[in-house]
Order: sequence, then structure tokens, then C-alpha cells
Amino acid sequence: MNNQRPISSDEEHRVLQFRPRTPPSPGVQRGNGTMQPQRATPERLDLSRYEQPRAEPDNFRQRMLANIAALAFTIALTAIGIWLAVSIADLRRTQDCVLMGRRDCVKITTPHI
Repeated sequence: MNNQRPISSDEEHRVLQFRPRTPPSPGVQRGNGTMQPQRATPERLDLSRYEQPRAEPDNFRQRMLANIAALAFTIALTAIGIWLAVSIADLRRTQDCVLMGRRDCVKITTPHI
């Protein structure tokens, strides 16, 4: 077999120099040729313009109770999920034992004397 390499030209390996962007001059020309002055100082970027006056004050007690209820619900869901995973794993282990033909698959608990 003949190894063929593609012919490369100098145009494929050209290094481009990128210049950093510079801020535009105070008068910026747009597409239609009009001059638009650039703002000298930018506005403060805060959320005060989105604030709305409230008719009644916040009820922090109700909010805390709702947060505690949500936390309890999340903990309960997590506990149920863990219990379900453990019980499914135990059932799978027992089923695998039975399918192998063994007879001593069920755990027998004896009372302590």
C-alpha cells in the first residue's frame, strides 16, 4: 500500500492576530449614519426598580411553619425512598437465593433466652 498524505499549503497554517476590543468613541455611528451619544455613567444595576409596596407586612411565623413542613416532607420522602431501596434489595437477594435452588433463604429470628 502506498501512504498518501494530503498536500498542505501555506494558507492552511496561517496565524491570525486578534486585537482587543476598544471602547467606542463618545459619538457612535449606527447603520443609517446618525450619531447617538453614549452614556457617560452606567445606571446602577440593582433590584430596587422591581420592588413593590406591600399591602400587609410579611408573616414570618407562617413562612417558618411552611419551611418546616416542607423540610419534614422532604425528610419523609427521603426515608421512604431509602426504605424502599433496602426492601427491594432484600427481596431481590431472597429471590436470587430461591432461584438457585437453596432451601435456607428466609431469615429465621430466634428470641434471646
